[in-house]
Amino acid sequence: MQLKLDGLDAHLRQAKAKRLAALYVLYGDEHLLVLEAADRIRAAARESGFSEREVLVADGRGFQWSRLLESQQSMSLFGEVLRAVAARPSDDVLMLVTLPRLDFATTKSAWFQALEGAGVSIKVDNVDRTRLPAWVGERLALQNQRVEPGEPGRRALQFIAEKVEGNLLAAHQEIQKLGLLYPPGEVTFDQVHDAVLNVARYDVFKVSEAMLSGDVPRLVRMLEGLRGEGEATVLVLWALTEEIRVLSKVRQALAAGKPAGVVAKELRIWGPRERLVPQAAQRLTTQRLEAALALAARLDRQVKGLQDLPPPGSTPLPADAWDGLLDLALMVAR
Repeated sequence: MQLKLDGLDAHLRQAKAKRLAALYVLYGDEHLLVLEAADRIRAAARESGFSEREVLVADGRGFQWSRLLESQQSMSLFGEVLRAVAARPSDDVLMLVTLPRLDFATTKSAWFQALEGAGVSIKVDNVDRTRLPAWVGERLALQNQRVEPGEPGRRALQFIAEKVEGNLLAAHQEIQKLGLLYPPGEVTFDQVHDAVLNVARYDVFKVSEAMLSGDVPRLVRMLEGLRGEGEATVLVLWALTEEIRVLSKVRQALAAGKPAGVVAKELRIWGPRERLVPQAAQRLTTQRLEAALALAARLDRQVKGLQDLPPPGSTPLPADAWDGLLDLALMVAR
């Protein structure tokens, strides 16, 4: 059974009155939300009488899959587990599986369909950046705090969202900090500004998202952040170039009359990119994308320490490769 994250609490309340599912699967890359959902399931399990817990981590480094089966069959060894395990061992075992984000093909695989059919699956989506200020406001309300009304309040929420870019765990910590520093009630923009640290986790792949959406201020800020954190230019260039190659393929497919949804599925584009990539491909010309790929090829030689081979009449590359990366990203963003 598939379940949305915002329906988990209602499901657990109803299930505790009857019976919890034997298996829960949580999958997604938003670690804070996955952890919180897992904690709620564990709490419901404890209230329902599950008092023993065993954690098995399949990390790909010699994990013995037989331990999983052995664990489920040997729960009768634990004194506090419900009786009659030998007859119906699954009745006394609640299994919680957490997985990273899965693409469409993986969710249709036999092994995942088997997990989903045996219990409840919950996809934990990332919080969209445009919704992050509202999410921060909701979290403040949970600790009986709120921002000022009007523009100062909007600025405060936006300030927090920008400072914790791509890091909900950091956002959670900063919100809790506000709860420790200030009493319940209204917090001002100045209080938020003074309390919140710059805890942004600049993500190479989030740069591509900013480029696709045409958000130039965010794009510049993230590239400067990656530069300040010492990120490898070759990795940033690779991420931007791969995105431009995808845009070129999508542009050609759309020009041939293929629906955007079909193209996204064929190229395995999901999440926010499923919306952003077709939009960017439609606003960019084939000539612009070809020029961007040509610039990417020149930058690739530069970051590898090779001699630039500029086409006749072209502009020389900036001496600093980071300036060249910004030029490349702006060709798509603008």
